[in-house]
Amino acid sequence: MPDDGPQPTMLGKLIIFLFIAGCLFGAWWWLGRPGWPGGSSAPAGGNPSGPPTAADPVPPAGGQTGGVAITIAYGSEKKRWLEWAKDEFARSDAGRGIAIELMSVGSQEGAQRVIDNKQPIHAWAPASSAWESTFRGDFQVRHGSDPIGRREVLALSPMVYVWWKERYQAFTAKFGGGDAKNLATALSEPTGWAGIAGKPDWGLLKFSHTRPDQSNSGLMALALLASEYHGKTRALVQADVLDAGFQKWLSGIESAVTGMEGSTGDMMKAMVQRGPSSYDCVLVYEAVAIDFMAAAQGRWGELTVVYPRNNVWNDNPFYVIKAPWASPAQQRAAGVFCDFLLGEAAQRKALEHGFRPGNTSVPVLGPDSPFTKYAGNGLRNDLNTVIEVPPAEVITTLLMSWQRLRAGR
Repeated sequence: MPDDGPQPTMLGKLIIFLFIAGCLFGAWWWLGRPGWPGGSSAPAGGNPSGPPTAADPVPPAGGQTGGVAITIAYGSEKKRWLEWAKDEFARSDAGRGIAIELMSVGSQEGAQRVIDNKQPIHAWAPASSAWESTFRGDFQVRHGSDPIGRREVLALSPMVYVWWKERYQAFTAKFGGGDAKNLATALSEPTGWAGIAGKPDWGLLKFSHTRPDQSNSGLMALALLASEYHGKTRALVQADVLDAGFQKWLSGIESAVTGMEGSTGDMMKAMVQRGPSSYDCVLVYEAVAIDFMAAAQGRWGELTVVYPRNNVWNDNPFYVIKAPWASPAQQRAAGVFCDFLLGEAAQRKALEHGFRPGNTSVPVLGPDSPFTKYAGNGLRNDLNTVIEVPPAEVITTLLMSWQRLRAGR
């Protein structure tokens, strides 16, 4: 029987066709998007099921999945090197599609920022691994997992006393050497440079280190002072820090310390900017002293580097953060940047900025090395005695002791 009901017009047929086509396209997109069962969860050739590695490809910028953005927290001592590396990496094939934001923070603040996750951090590059065990433990309590997906040593730097050359010559003429015990004696001189060198115009002897509650170099300064007081070449123990004689001696030094900064880079910069009116001597990373050596010569004269009797290696680790907010692509991107930093070109640039390369194929000494250029300022490749970084519980006691001493000033 013929159907004599209303028939769709050509326009109606076109609308129906477009509606059906739209539904099919929508279903195809939904089922095929990353993360949907059966869809693609990683770039072609990636590793969707295993742990991310730097070898896995990173989604390219401009593609359907877009680029990868990561934030790297780091210690200020590496500021100049990492800013150079960021720009060079962006121009390289390896860095294509990876956007890096650098965040300069003190070592302890960096650890806390990773844990708090107020701003997601995907890699952390502090000055030292001294707080690594504490960081792991605190992160596991808060988030229930180990936060370190990968760990590499980028570069090494010991601690050094940095003096204005004229002041150091006057100091050694009186005391004969630049060790911590002579420094403590000089700081106790009530008439300052008048009693030390007959130079009343120089005022008091001005010595400083960074704040141990904010910066790793300040914490290592306390460890070296304790080591030298006790004459120890092995790791400090709790009894060393709690010793009444040491506490009294340390109190005498810390009561005379002035102008503490929260970061090592800022302290060295202030010394070079303001000259001897702010600091006669600071205890900082060797790399920071080297990085500012040329600038100092053009402003206030020569700097002299003096190595402590006992020293410690600051190993500048690079941690790829493994956390809920760090996607596999972001972890891979952080690993790619880490590989770039360990490459020969970046390691040679690190040496220019005073770091001893973590890549053993890059030599420390050579005609263009700062250790050759500034040997006359006291720089040397070999160290006296290197002590172990104190265990976490000793570091905590050192910090608490310092806080009590400062509160009682």
